[in-house]
Amino acid sequence: MRLHLSFFRFLLAVAASFLFTSTLSFSQAQQAPQKPAEKAVLPEKPENPAQIELLETRYRFEANGDSRKEVHTRAHINTELGVRQFARLNFDYNRSFQSIEIPLVHITHPSGGTADILPSATTDQPNPAVVNAPAYQDVRVKSVRILGLAPGDNLEYRIITTTTHHPLAPDFWLDHSFDRSGVVSQEIFEIVVPSARQIQLRINPATPALPLETSASGMTVYQWHENAGQFDNELKQLSQPQPDVVLTSFAGWQQLADRLRNLLKPSGEFAPDLFARADQLAKFPTADPTTTPSLRAQAFYNFVSQKIRTVDLPLGSTGFKTRNPSDVLASGYGTPEDKYILFAALADIFFGPARAGLISSSAVDPQSSLPRPANFDHLLTMTGWPSINFWLDLNVEVAPYQVIPSQYRGKSALVVGPAVTEQWGRVDDFLPFNARQSVSIDASIASDGKLIAKVHYSMRGDNELLLRTNGSNSPSFYRFPTAFAARLPPSTPPTPSRQKCPSHSITKSPSLNWSIGRRNQFTSPPCFHS
Repeated sequence: MRLHLSFFRFLLAVAASFLFTSTLSFSQAQQAPQKPAEKAVLPEKPENPAQIELLETRYRFEANGDSRKEVHTRAHINTELGVRQFARLNFDYNRSFQSIEIPLVHITHPSGGTADILPSATTDQPNPAVVNAPAYQDVRVKSVRILGLAPGDNLEYRIITTTTHHPLAPDFWLDHSFDRSGVVSQEIFEIVVPSARQIQLRINPATPALPLETSASGMTVYQWHENAGQFDNELKQLSQPQPDVVLTSFAGWQQLADRLRNLLKPSGEFAPDLFARADQLAKFPTADPTTTPSLRAQAFYNFVSQKIRTVDLPLGSTGFKTRNPSDVLASGYGTPEDKYILFAALADIFFGPARAGLISSSAVDPQSSLPRPANFDHLLTMTGWPSINFWLDLNVEVAPYQVIPSQYRGKSALVVGPAVTEQWGRVDDFLPFNARQSVSIDASIASDGKLIAKVHYSMRGDNELLLRTNGSNSPSFYRFPTAFAARLPPSTPPTPSRQKCPSHSITKSPSLNWSIGRRNQFTSPPCFHS
C-alpha cells in the first residue's frame, strides 16, 4: 500500500511537471510573435584567389628620354587558384633598348618560415610570337617560376625596368589606371619628371594627385595613394574608357606624326630581288590605263598580305623601328610596321606613295586625347593614285582586297607618311562589295530512307572575314565531311583562304530517323568567293 501511494505521488509530480512545461511552451508560443524579426545573415563576399595588399609603381623620366620603372608588390595567396595565378610571373620587354632586373622574390609561410626564389628559377626567352622570326628575337619575356607557393603564403617581389635610347627619345609617355576590382587593397603610384621638360598631364578628377612636390635636384614629383574602399560600387561598375593618369611629352599630334614618319619609311639600299618582284607584280596584259593602277594595287596587296607572314606583335613592340624592305622580302615575315614598309617600297615605284594609318578599335578623339603612341593598337595602309585614296589591312593575311575589319571601319586614323594633306583620315564604314550569304542544297531521300545531298555554302562580308581568320589560325575550326576532306591534297590543309567554294556530297544510311520533329544535323564547310 505504501508503494502504491509513492507511485501515485510520482504520477502527480510527472503530471504537474508536464502541465508546467505545456503552460510555459504555450506562453512562449504566445510571446514569440511579439519578438522582433532577426536580421537575415548576408552571405560573406567570396574572397579573391589572391589579394594584392600593396602595389607600388614608380616611374622616373630623364631629360634625354631614358626612364626607370620600379614595381613592388606584396600579395596574400588565398586559394589554389591564387597559387596558379602567381606560379609564374612574366614580364615583356625589348632588349635592344630595355633591361629587366628582379632583385627580390620572397615567400613568407603562415608558420613564419621564409624562402627566397633563386636566380636559377628565372628564364629569359623570345616572345612566343617571334619564336620562328629570328629578326625579332629582341622582343622577349623574362619569367620567374614561384616554387613552393601554397594558400596562406605571402608573396613579395620587386621588378625594375630600365629604358635607354628608345627610338622615340627624347620624348616619353605613359598611361595608368587604378584598380577598381578590389583585388588591390592599397596602391601607390608615383611619377618623377624633369622640371625643365614641358609635359602634358591629364588626371581623372576621381583620382586626384597629392600636393605637388619639387625636389632640389630639379625634378617634379606626382604621387597618388589609393585604397580599394574609396571606390564605391557604382564607380567600380563604370567602365573606364580613358586611363586615370595620362602623361606625354609630345606637344601635339603633328610632332608625333613627324617623329613616326622618320621611322615608318623605307630606308637602306634595296636589293635587286625587290625591284624584280615589283616588276613581276606590276605586269598585266591589259593596256587599259584606267584599270592598270587598281590591278597593280591588288596584286601588291595580295602578295604582301598573303605571302609575307604577319608576326603578331603589339603595335610599337619594336619601338617603331623597321627593317630594310629587302630583308623583309627575303625572310618572308614581318611585323605590321615592316609589312607596311615592304608594301610602300614595292608600290611607290608604280603609283602614289603609301601612308601608314595608326588606328584604335576604340575611338580616339584628336581634340580631347593627348598625343601619344599608346592611343593606337593597329596599323592600316592608305594608298592610291591622284584623286583616289583607299585603305588596306595588310596584317590580316586572309582578308579580301580593301576589306577592313569592322572594329576599325568608320574610325579616324592618324596618317603618317609622305604627301599628307590631312593629319587625320576617316576609314570608310562600308564594305567594297555587297555582303551576302547563301546555302544551296540539292538532296533526295530514297524509299529506304537513305539521304543523298549536295551542299554549296558561300558568303561575303564580315562573317566571311571572321571565318577566314579563325580558319587560318586553326584549320580544325572547320569540320569537313570525310568524303570531302579525302579529296584535298595532303599538303593543302582545308583552310578557308584556300577553299574555292566546292560543292560536296553527304550520304547517310537509312538508320536515321526521319519522323516529324526529329532533327538530323550535318556539318558542311563554309565557302568563299575569291
